[in-house]
Amino acid sequence: MGKPTGFLEYPRHDRGYAPVEERVRHYHEFVVPLPEEELRRQGARCMDCGIPFCHGGCPVNNLIPDWNDLVWKGRWKEAIARLHGTNNFPDFTGRICPAPCQEACTLNLQDAPVTIKTIECAIVDRAWEEGWIRPEPPARRSGKQVAVVGSGPAGLACAQQLARAGHRVVVFEKQDRIGGLLRYGIPDFKMEKWHIDRRIEQMRAEGVEFRTRTHVGVDLPAKRLVEEYDAVVLAGGSEQPRDLPVEGRELAGIHFAMDFLRQQNRRVAGDAIPEEEAILATGKHVVVIGGGDTGSDCIGTANRQGAASVTQLEILPMPPEKEDKDLTWPNWPHKLRTSTSHEEGCTRYWAVSTKRFLGENGRVTALELVKVDWKQDANGRWTMEEIPDSGFTLRADLVLLAMGFVHPVHQGMLEELGVELDARGNVKGATEGPRAYRTSLEKVFAAGDMRRGQSLVVWAIREGRQCAKAVDEYLMGQTVLPC
Repeated sequence: MGKPTGFLEYPRHDRGYAPVEERVRHYHEFVVPLPEEELRRQGARCMDCGIPFCHGGCPVNNLIPDWNDLVWKGRWKEAIARLHGTNNFPDFTGRICPAPCQEACTLNLQDAPVTIKTIECAIVDRAWEEGWIRPEPPARRSGKQVAVVGSGPAGLACAQQLARAGHRVVVFEKQDRIGGLLRYGIPDFKMEKWHIDRRIEQMRAEGVEFRTRTHVGVDLPAKRLVEEYDAVVLAGGSEQPRDLPVEGRELAGIHFAMDFLRQQNRRVAGDAIPEEEAILATGKHVVVIGGGDTGSDCIGTANRQGAASVTQLEILPMPPEKEDKDLTWPNWPHKLRTSTSHEEGCTRYWAVSTKRFLGENGRVTALELVKVDWKQDANGRWTMEEIPDSGFTLRADLVLLAMGFVHPVHQGMLEELGVELDARGNVKGATEGPRAYRTSLEKVFAAGDMRRGQSLVVWAIREGRQCAKAVDEYLMGQTVLPC
């Protein structure tokens, strides 16, 4: 695929970013796209490597060498058709996916993988500009009705596939806008929300109905959906945050990361936030506990709000700057990752544990921390030990807990339905076999983070598509939907 000698002739060249001092003044995307000729050269670098490990690295199994080759040849319209064959929303993944496909690229053995994510984003952006992306309503209707609970990437992908198969699909969303954590969890500087809006309009034209401000299990009994629809898909997120129940947790100024991010996204959308409810980093010393993507998003948001300082804490030791490819490739490697938000200003601490929160007059003022050491026993289990006499304090006016999510919220819908849960508290369901994506209840299915736990947008899209295939087969006895 691509030009046979392209990887030898053309150096790797990826998208750039607007300068830090410029981009922290706003909440718009700040990626600088590559010109078309350079994009074509980057597509030409895709090797005819025999086994395209990028396919396995990509959760939706994108046909990456195919559309790299088409971009190299300037056949952009064919490229978007090939891309949409496996991914409903490349405009989302081309912006916020961490690109495990690039880690699996054969050229990554030389630290110069094909710029797969950049090319994917360029294909879909070009397709929108040219008017190639249009609604795809079904030729005939099945007469079947499906309720999809949750409008994140899993729910949207599932709904679109089922609508194109001819079913009447209604998506229920508890928030006031469609998009789930795409809408309220991803900062606008990573993905502006008009990308979601135009996909919603496409899906409406395909027959999907959206009902916002409808909290299934609270405003609307979940069992009523089971009674009124031919199938129900549970596609909500893994929204129960991991807490930090140490002394001082009750102090004002300590918040879950998603509350902070959701509020800022609402501000950007034009919503008024009552002053007494506002969570703002402006002029404050901010401490983010948790070293993942959500923590990184908090850092970028805090810097844009004008924080006095931003510090990120991680309980695990600092990863190596470079992975050992002989041991890890083509799998996702454990290595140090520095995001664009980190580059905008952040102090990072590794292998530290929070002992307690300190405060005055009911508000947090500092954290009491201790350094920790991780040791592996003979059975391969890791244990954490505090290092004696390593305690220290860190000033904090605002603390954001970004330690991940443990499972979907059980109160409400899941308790009402009584679906079986797995050992981690997620809705139990297989991904293969005759009961793929089915829950313990007849005609009730589950997909995305609700079934697999906290994960990536690209995994949610995969599960939504595969769940739609399972639902279609359940309703019709057979299916022509692709995975």
